[in-house]
Amino acid sequence: MCGIVGFYGQPKDVLDTLMTGLYRLEYRGYDSAGVALLSNDNTIFKAKAVGKVAELENKLNSHTLPQFKGIGIAHTRWATHGEPNEDNAHPHFSFDGKVAVVHNGIIENYKLLKTNLEKEGVKFISSTDTEVIAHLVAKNYKDNLKQAVLDTLGMLEGAFALAIIHADEPNRLVGAKKGSPLLLGIADNEVVLASDVSAIINRTRDVIYLEDGELIDIIDGKFRISTFDDQDINKDITTVEWDNEQATKNGHEHFLIKEIMEQASSIVESTRGRLDLETGNTVFGGLLDVREVIKRINRVVLLGIGTSYYSCKLGELYFEELTGIPTKAEMTPEFKLKSNAIDENTWVIAVSQSGETFDTIAAVQEAKNKGALVTGIINTVGSTIARITDAGVYNHIGPEVSVASTKAFSSQAIILLMHAIYLGRMKKLSPTSGKTLIAAIQNLPELVEKTLQQNDNIKALAKKYHTNPDFFFIGTKYNYPIALEGALKLKEISCNIHAEGLSSGELKHGFIALIDDKRPSIAIAPHDSVYDKMCSGIQQIKARKGRVIGVLTSDNEDIIEELDDYIVVPQTDEHLQPILNNLVLQMFAYHCSCYNGFDVDKPRNLAKSVTVE
Repeated sequence: MCGIVGFYGQPKDVLDTLMTGLYRLEYRGYDSAGVALLSNDNTIFKAKAVGKVAELENKLNSHTLPQFKGIGIAHTRWATHGEPNEDNAHPHFSFDGKVAVVHNGIIENYKLLKTNLEKEGVKFISSTDTEVIAHLVAKNYKDNLKQAVLDTLGMLEGAFALAIIHADEPNRLVGAKKGSPLLLGIADNEVVLASDVSAIINRTRDVIYLEDGELIDIIDGKFRISTFDDQDINKDITTVEWDNEQATKNGHEHFLIKEIMEQASSIVESTRGRLDLETGNTVFGGLLDVREVIKRINRVVLLGIGTSYYSCKLGELYFEELTGIPTKAEMTPEFKLKSNAIDENTWVIAVSQSGETFDTIAAVQEAKNKGALVTGIINTVGSTIARITDAGVYNHIGPEVSVASTKAFSSQAIILLMHAIYLGRMKKLSPTSGKTLIAAIQNLPELVEKTLQQNDNIKALAKKYHTNPDFFFIGTKYNYPIALEGALKLKEISCNIHAEGLSSGELKHGFIALIDDKRPSIAIAPHDSVYDKMCSGIQQIKARKGRVIGVLTSDNEDIIEELDDYIVVPQTDEHLQPILNNLVLQMFAYHCSCYNGFDVDKPRNLAKSVTVE
């Protein structure tokens, strides 16, 4: 959600850097955009637009622009307080017009602050929580922007990442972080603030990740990082491993299909150096420091939300079978609201592609407060969850730009299986069983490639079925989470199709009342330990004139004669088969969305990184 870009550098670069950054942050989800730049007459120029960043660019191009200094801030907003309109779009400005602020997060006590300011005669333009920040900075300003910001921060409750400029200090940009992501990009004679590396990667690969309670003060292109009580901090510079080229579509029509097609290579990257066939074990350098703690674990909790939660549901099955230890997948918004029986013998694993998921961050903090060992499976280096957990493992799959997560899911599932092997070899898993699983993981990328070759056949199925308003996705055991994830994908990117995921055993307990010839079912029915149960479920649907599309591992006549359509994928180990089956569902959802004319990479009302509650 919401994206921040701030720039200090050469005047000729300022507007282009801000706009490029906004375009690169579009994938996070937003409904309006705006910029504020210091002009040569020491006033603040502003422009805002509802809708896409392109609307903002059109507005800028339609006016004669002033000459700018080399400093500015920009923002993409996802509405939390107030509807999407230009008044509520960022940046927000102070009563004297001299302070401009962009903000990610939520100010929880803004109503009280707003009431007090209104009593003092301040008139508000927007319905947002952010506007109070601009007015407070102006009120606290006494010829020092940094001090005014520090005085204001002490009054704010909630989460925020901020970038702030003042017309009277045209050589200064101040940023602050508490609970929302903010990083600093460093290049020759310029500094860039941003919510996400993707916004600055075209300018520099050298970044500093700010922690909660840290402020960045940029003056004349030089920066100083301090705490909120003004104590200096020295921080390491991190070099980002991926570049602009990785964030392009690589010849595909959309990022989503590009990322679906990258899954063979992303699995290779997720497993590289982590598989030991000789011992039948997995190797995680990120867990070495907590290995002795893991040995005493007697309970596992997997934290996720959305797609990450469904990977956790799959992980739950892996852990319980391979380790013999009670394991629970928890949806993070619910986890933090209930009493959880966790202690120092509980291993909590937080799963998040962005590493900035608000509810997952809160759940991690709750687990840490209760003394649990908390590690992460994260794709984004330097993200909040990666920093606040005790240890962790990175996916190493590069940027995932499309809002709907695809390659991250397969990576998360594989790494959770590898975690289960890691703990299982400490508990009950035999070397022979471990070797069998390791060999299957090593062979998986080749099978993924073969499955992706079914794209044209799946596209033909989507063309046939995309006008249906409802779908059921049915799976059992390891494929039950895949049914849930498949239904989610179809719902989120084909915005006019309703879908339900269920276990075949649930059919008789309510769902079967909805079966008819207008609501197709996608049955995930590989030849595995529950194949007969899936065949029984298919027959129950067909008996009620329901249409069934099968995802199979063979074209045996005992099943295909019951089906209206089917796709055959390669057979692999039962633990890994869900990864191949899920590829079919991802491609099907993608093509349905394309046929229905939706914005596949940016589905309506959704955001890539959910950083507010």
